[in-house]
Amino acid sequence: MADLTQEGLAERSGVSVDVVRKLEQRRKHSARLPTLHALAKGLGVEVTTLLGDPPAVPSTGEAEPPALVAVRRAIMPPLFAPPSEPSGAESLSLPLLRSEIAAAWTLYHAADFGRVMEVLPGIIADARFASAVGDEGQRGAGQGALAKALQLGGHLAIRLGKTDLALSSLERAFAAAEVSMDPLLPPMICNSVAWAYQRQNRLDDAGSLAVRAADGVEQRHIHSAEGVRVWGGLLMSAATSSARSGDYETANAMMRTAEQAAGRLATMPPPADGKLLSIFSKSSVRIERVRLAVQHARPEEALRLARGMRLSRETPLSWRTWLLLDVARAYADIGDAEGATKSLAKLHRVAPSWMRHHTLAVTIVQDLWAAKSRPPGLRKLAEFLGVAG
Repeated sequence: MADLTQEGLAERSGVSVDVVRKLEQRRKHSARLPTLHALAKGLGVEVTTLLGDPPAVPSTGEAEPPALVAVRRAIMPPLFAPPSEPSGAESLSLPLLRSEIAAAWTLYHAADFGRVMEVLPGIIADARFASAVGDEGQRGAGQGALAKALQLGGHLAIRLGKTDLALSSLERAFAAAEVSMDPLLPPMICNSVAWAYQRQNRLDDAGSLAVRAADGVEQRHIHSAEGVRVWGGLLMSAATSSARSGDYETANAMMRTAEQAAGRLATMPPPADGKLLSIFSKSSVRIERVRLAVQHARPEEALRLARGMRLSRETPLSWRTWLLLDVARAYADIGDAEGATKSLAKLHRVAPSWMRHHTLAVTIVQDLWAAKSRPPGLRKLAEFLGVAG
């Protein structure tokens, strides 16, 4: 559609003609994220365009499913329509609302996106009501709840490949965060916006936003566990933008700094409500370092970083599954099909629905299945993912 030859795309993106040819001819089923970003830039499209359809939201031009339409309407209510009072408004309490938001985030991290779509419209409606009633302090706390609900809407939209909807939700979340009672909420929302920018191949925008927000947190809030977690999450986001731009050394230096900062958390009083804070710990930093090493063709380094890792209890299921997937990719890259299959089999046991909907899991199994030697257990995975011929 871009009217480019393979050689033209290679020149415009800085990717070798051989890689372009193998991807087009399906002799190579996956590409690393820096390569995908380079190809997307050469083609003038978002990275998501190259990754295929996300689960439950095909790009066939068909109408969106009703659950997603309800989420869209909750994020962007009809113009001039009076706000609807939520059912049970007389018993609506901020502690209960925050608990519901935390539970919805738990569903999100478990990749139960269908359930999140079901509960999120009601949560956003309740939060919008809470942000408009009571005294100044109650309204400020309600705005904080609304910011977290809309931030979740943004994350869900990114996962569903709807980056424009995600940015609309996150812009509203940021506006609510700025008038909330929590000074750490705006930089947390900035981190989410940076992720949306990354998905749109706006790597410079993502990196500069994360660095600027991190600098603000470092100046005012770095002496609390809450501040360290938000600052660390932003630093990891900036590192990811550098890595996807092809600058692994800068990204790795940022990650080592983040890992040192995460070690300080053990000496600080734990946050009162960690579920609604940025995910940041020694485990999350190490998981991200493994991911970056894999993406930059350093499988031995990735396996060394993953070896003997002890995950904290707060590590969400989504992060644990990412680690298993990256370890599988690293084993596959060094030619250890048995090690890759064992890691994928464990992933299948702990998160089968997540695995089924993840493009990289499918492509790793495709690559292993196409090899001459197939280790025990691979057939079961190939049949589960529908790639067994």
